[in-house]
Amino acid sequence: MAEAMLEVRGLTKRFGGLTAVDRMDMQVFPGEVVGLLGDNGAGKSTLIKMVSGVYHPDEGQIFFEGKEVRMSSPADALELGIETLYQDLALAENLDVFSNIFMGRERTKRFLGLIPVLDHETMHEESKKVLNRLEIEIPSLRNLIKTLSGGQRQAVAIGRSIYWNAKLLIMDEPTAALGVAEQRKVLDLVRLLRSQNIPIIIISHQMYDIFSVTDRLVVMRRGKKVAERITEQTNTDEVIGLITGSEEVAQTGKIG
Repeated sequence: MAEAMLEVRGLTKRFGGLTAVDRMDMQVFPGEVVGLLGDNGAGKSTLIKMVSGVYHPDEGQIFFEGKEVRMSSPADALELGIETLYQDLALAENLDVFSNIFMGRERTKRFLGLIPVLDHETMHEESKKVLNRLEIEIPSLRNLIKTLSGGQRQAVAIGRSIYWNAKLLIMDEPTAALGVAEQRKVLDLVRLLRSQNIPIIIISHQMYDIFSVTDRLVVMRRGKKVAERITEQTNTDEVIGLITGSEEVAQTGKIG
């Protein structure tokens, strides 16, 4: 079996007297889409923030590409190739598409051989290449982000991550507030990324999304992993029961 791209062992995070994540174990393999499920307050976001360098674990280990890693900031996670797309997408509304893809990592060239200026042409062409690779259609990359639909914005954020060589993509509610047609486009994009061997963790409350694109499900409740399932071997009723606690399982952490 392939080596896990990401593995967390015994990961724990406390805030005062509250244990937000309690001895969490989890693996994600190349080309795999894993759904991370749980009710509000289950610990999903805290777990993801430890993996993406926002929080420091109080206990436990994080392994990436087979090596133990310690991240002191989100910049460390980005350098490793761990990209996280939160619901707000962190896009600049008043910049165009290609400027957003290169935001914070702009390309420059020398004007008259001396003065560094932004290389708009190169950024535009490079952005077009990555969006074409992902089969993303946006009429003009010179359009401002604020003129784009929700699905197009999600696509730009994903394109930015892939351009900067994301090795693991974490998506927090990627289809929230999107119409049905745009939800389908985002889910198609997830499938395309999987076919390109990029592993993805999806946090979502949308059961249709989860069952459409994931290979495996990890369910959290009150900070702990309570179940793990192969998606095609379970159903919505069982998963909702695991999330709410109406269906109890032995907390072995094994695929059941």
